[in-house]
Order: sequence, then C-alpha cells, then structure tokens
Amino acid sequence: MSGQSPVSSSTVEGITPVQQMVASCSGAVLTSLFVTPLDVVKIRLQAQKNPFPKGKCFVYCNGLMDHICLCENGNSRVWYKVPGHFSGTLDAFVQIVRHEGIKSLWSGLPPTLVMAVPATVIYFTCYDQLCAALRLRMGDRAQEAPLLAGALARVGSATVISPLELIRTKLQSQKQSYGELTTLIGSAVKTEGWLSLWRGLGPTLLRDVPFSAMYWYNYELGKSWLCERYNAREPTFSITFTSGAMSGSIAAVVTLPFDVVKTRRQVELGELQAKQMSSGLSSSTFSVMSRIVAQDGFSSLFAGFLPRLIKVAPACAIMISTYEFGKAFFRKHNQERISGTLRT
Repeated sequence: MSGQSPVSSSTVEGITPVQQMVASCSGAVLTSLFVTPLDVVKIRLQAQKNPFPKGKCFVYCNGLMDHICLCENGNSRVWYKVPGHFSGTLDAFVQIVRHEGIKSLWSGLPPTLVMAVPATVIYFTCYDQLCAALRLRMGDRAQEAPLLAGALARVGSATVISPLELIRTKLQSQKQSYGELTTLIGSAVKTEGWLSLWRGLGPTLLRDVPFSAMYWYNYELGKSWLCERYNAREPTFSITFTSGAMSGSIAAVVTLPFDVVKTRRQVELGELQAKQMSSGLSSSTFSVMSRIVAQDGFSSLFAGFLPRLIKVAPACAIMISTYEFGKAFFRKHNQERISGTLRT
C-alpha cells in the first residue's frame, strides 16, 4: 500500500488559497454548531471539583469574585454544596438543561464561531501548503510529511486563537454574561498582564500539536487504504468521513490528559486573584497534572472522556469531509472554467 492517497500529491493543485479558505470555513461553521453542546458538557465535567473532604476550610470562587468559606468538621453538616457536580455525561446534559435552559448548551458559541474562522483558515490552508511542499522535498520519506505539516500548522493556529479559546472556556465552564466576563478578563490583564490571555497555551500545544500530527498522519493512511480497498481514484465523501472519524478518535484519546489540564488552567483565570495566589503556582503543565492526580486521582486526567470522544469523532469527520468536498467542488469549477475559456 502506498503511503499517499491517489490525490495526495496534488492536494493544493487546481484551487486557489482563497478557495481553500472558503472550503475550510464552511466546515468550521457546521462543526461548531454541531459540537458546541458536547464541548460545554466536556468542560463542565473537567472543571468541576470533587466533594470537599472533612475537617478543612475552603474559599470558593465561581469566577465572578464570589467568596464562600466552607468549614466542615466531623460532626457538622455541609451548608454549601458545590454547584454543578455531575455524575456523568448524561447527568450533565440533564442538569444543565433543567437549571439553565437548553440555550446554555450553546454557551460560548459566538466566540467559538469567531475563533473557528481564523483558526480553520490558518490551520487547513497552512497544512495543505506545507504538506505539498514537504512531500516534494522529503523524497522517499514523503509518507511522513502529514505528520510534520500537521504539527507545524497547529502551532501557528493555536497561538493565534488562544485568547479566544480562553474566553470560550470561561463562558462554557459557568453561566455568566459577557459584561461579567469582560470585567473578569480586564482585572486579570491588569493584575498579570496581557500574557494572561494566553493562559493554557502550553497544555493546549501539548494537546493539539501531537493531536494534529497523529490525526493527519492516520487520516492520510486511512484515506489511502480505503481508496485502494474500494478501487476509488478519488476519495469519496464516505471515505473521507470514515477516515476523519477514526483518526480523530485515536488522537483524542491519547491527548485527553492535556485537554483536562488546559481546561483547569483557563478556568482558574480570576479565581487566582480572588484567592490572592500567584499564577506561577500552576504555571507548569506537569505540576498541574500532578496536582490533579494527587487531589482527584489518576482517572481525573481522563475527565470528560465520553463527551470528548463523542464530540471529536463526528467533528473531525464533518470538518474534513466538508473541506474535501469543498476543494473538489472548486477544483471541478476551475477545470470547467478553463475548459470553457479554451473552447472560446
């Protein structure tokens, strides 16, 4: 089996970069509308705290500067219960809809859409251009081009949209207005500087770069294998959809712990000021990971496993199949236009 699909060597031929951008944006909008509820549930599950142990006093902050001190001794009764403690994915769906309304499942959709456009344009366009260039230069190792191209493209897009993802995470982790969020972020910037807007970039890169590398490598291999299996000269919609879903699922499971760390760090924005703590206490990705394991157990690194898997598989499938369909549409349109021009 060849390492390239029948069309991989001409991925960017026949269409312009602008057409690539349009094809990727259409997929980004559809994907965002579909997976945002699953993203909300995943973030709620990852951000929630475990029940308070006995004999300790806590200061609780919900991100809106509210302070509640809980002192629970052996014989005292709990007078404050952590809101939104969900037992699982389905329970999270039910409680969010029951207490906050069904619209809350689409919390953070506006910044998600705003984030999706530049992120997708940068990511997919850079990947195609880089992959085509690397294949020409890597010779016998051209099969590994998607691995490197996917990683490099993700570094650029993740860095650009990191502040928008932080805003989306805060909106999805708790129900709050844009005015309250603006006040919160303004306070954080004043206290910690503009770099606070890139909180969580480290674990985001640790999550997304290997995810992207694994995703594109497995996607190209899967697409090539399916094309050969079904004797298809061009990858069909079902082939790209299946390849995207399978490769996305594998990458999602491997990188989930870094997704949990990223969520915890971004939700901390504002809480650290309320507790008068330095952000340096959780600046290291692996120190945060160690703290999560010590406090909540090893399984907490895989919090939100089911909603992330349910989200990523169809999201990757919808995104890549829509993108490939859009590129094929523009490629055909350009060929017909060239043919018509030659005839005249």
